[in-house]
Amino acid sequence: MKLLLAGGGTAGHIEPALAVARGWIATHPEDQVCFLGTSSGLEITLVPKAGYTLLTIPKVAISRRLSPSLLKVPIQLATSILATMKHLNQVDCAIGFGGYVSAPLYVAAKLKRVPYVIHEQNAKPGWSNRIGALMTPFVAMSSPVENKGFHKAILTGLPLRGDVISAISQAQGDWNTARIEAKQRVCKRYALSADHPLVFIFGGSQGSQAINKVIYESQPELTAKGYSLLHGVGKANEIPTANPYYKAVGYIDEMADCYLAADILISRSGAVTCAEATALSRFTLFIPLPIGNGEQALNAKALVAAGRARLIDQKDFTSEWLTNNIDGLLSESRRRPAEGETSGVHATDKIISIIEQAAGVK
Repeated sequence: MKLLLAGGGTAGHIEPALAVARGWIATHPEDQVCFLGTSSGLEITLVPKAGYTLLTIPKVAISRRLSPSLLKVPIQLATSILATMKHLNQVDCAIGFGGYVSAPLYVAAKLKRVPYVIHEQNAKPGWSNRIGALMTPFVAMSSPVENKGFHKAILTGLPLRGDVISAISQAQGDWNTARIEAKQRVCKRYALSADHPLVFIFGGSQGSQAINKVIYESQPELTAKGYSLLHGVGKANEIPTANPYYKAVGYIDEMADCYLAADILISRSGAVTCAEATALSRFTLFIPLPIGNGEQALNAKALVAAGRARLIDQKDFTSEWLTNNIDGLLSESRRRPAEGETSGVHATDKIISIIEQAAGVK
């Protein structure tokens, strides 16, 4: 069989797709898995690095605001659909994970009568998955979604990366020891003190300038309070000068270790980050991205309700607020159990089961 997976633009769409691809090949080693994307998103790097073929289509650029560029969308969409239809030759099943690459896939698959599966990561689906869900019975979701196209969707959870699943497996015997050992590894790797509370700041694969600014401004006071700070600033952003209590890096590969090690995680609340924080982090301060359709605030809702996270609007997240509240956040973290949440390890298997049903695999 041949599968075509679409998840482009951000790591939030690509990483779950890669997890499903790995899971499918593990159970169907003779099959072929390809990816659909554009030449401008992170998929151009992440997909080939993972060992999969990336087939590209023209990008459909849709402005979030009224703009003359919207007049070009119908032509761009038609061009992308036609390009996608060519890539669907000999494809037995297509799987979309949302984002601008998925909409052309859903329309093209419907036109070519290729069965397709949708997986929605966010608590509030984007426009491409909302439209696509109206045309297929095979819909999965990471968390409950209130939308008419998702009323029959199967709750699967979000597919986790291999390092996160491995960390869960190793930690289940003794979460306290796993956190202590992870903190020692992370602090040694980044030349920080493991004797101080560790704050891990991560604004996503591209970083967050708004979060970075607050951390830059509050760093002297936070380190004076005795905190160690590990700061993922994003690949394209300037790396600030390190000191014995503060280390900034452009990109972090050892995410599972950092989640386990941190006494406090400060991050955006994208679907992937929320799923990984649910699995491994002890306590998180979420600053939802203020643009979009409000999905990031909803993504964090379950962790906040469980007492394992706090949510703050970006406009309220200032250096003064952080320095005044960091001790309270640490106290909340220390009151939380060391255990993470293990249910996410089964998400990939559940999605694979839906794909098998859609593709007619017996």
